[in-house]
Amino acid sequence: MRFVLFSFLLLVSFYAFSQDDLLKELDQKDSETNEPVIGTFSGTRIVNGHSVETRGKNVLEFIITHRFGTLNSGAYEAFGLDNSVIRLGLEYGVTDRLMVGIGRSSSDKTLDYFAKYKVLQQSNTMPVTVTAFASAAYFGLKNDQTNQLNTMDKMAYTTQLLIARKISSRVSLQLAPSYLYRATVEQDVTVNNLVSLGMAGRFKITKSMALLLEYNLRLNDKSNSPAKDAFGVCVEFETGGHVFQLVFTNTLGMVERQFMAETTEDFFDGDIHFGFNITRAFQLGRKK
Repeated sequence: MRFVLFSFLLLVSFYAFSQDDLLKELDQKDSETNEPVIGTFSGTRIVNGHSVETRGKNVLEFIITHRFGTLNSGAYEAFGLDNSVIRLGLEYGVTDRLMVGIGRSSSDKTLDYFAKYKVLQQSNTMPVTVTAFASAAYFGLKNDQTNQLNTMDKMAYTTQLLIARKISSRVSLQLAPSYLYRATVEQDVTVNNLVSLGMAGRFKITKSMALLLEYNLRLNDKSNSPAKDAFGVCVEFETGGHVFQLVFTNTLGMVERQFMAETTEDFFDGDIHFGFNITRAFQLGRKK
């Protein structure tokens, strides 16, 4: 039902926002040019997961992601504001297509690093943009159980193929087939090798404001797994070098291992975490 609802929202939004823009763009398109399509998404993140976008060459981006407790935790917990986790990240455009990054999250004291490479760029002759993504995350939390694990036992690795199309000036859609490997899991209730499918949409409301939806569907987890599919809604504001996103999601996790495989709360039962993503980009070298 949740998957059906998400698909319905995507279709309704797509119909509502795209019809006029699509017709206008088709009328204006010059079939003899093959300029790449830019701005499929405003930033490198959608809600929790990555978008197909990479930062340009010599651009350094500082990203702050923050999640509070659930809104339904009540007034005593200030509706979640008394509890929070944060991730700080630095990301750099090695070339216009290759981007690398590193981050530290207070959730499970996780250190993560990643690389993204834009394999294909949407144009008149190429229907989609395709970006390859790979990351590794180190689970640094210390307790009686984790103290018995070595470094490799605390690792998780993710690979994704991010496939997106800018349908019109207002509407973009993305699919993200994903593979996650966790070295150590509870074998009775989950799997080491998790396959999932991320789905997302962006609907531009004004020149600087957009609505984003994101859903991550676990495909091969065990039926008795306590994990839930991660779902998120985001209102995005773009102001020059800043991208500011107000986030509502059922996961505290801000790296792939956490939101893909270890989300245990249900968005549709009211377990909603408010949060935000803030990015600031700096041009370190000469532009092309």
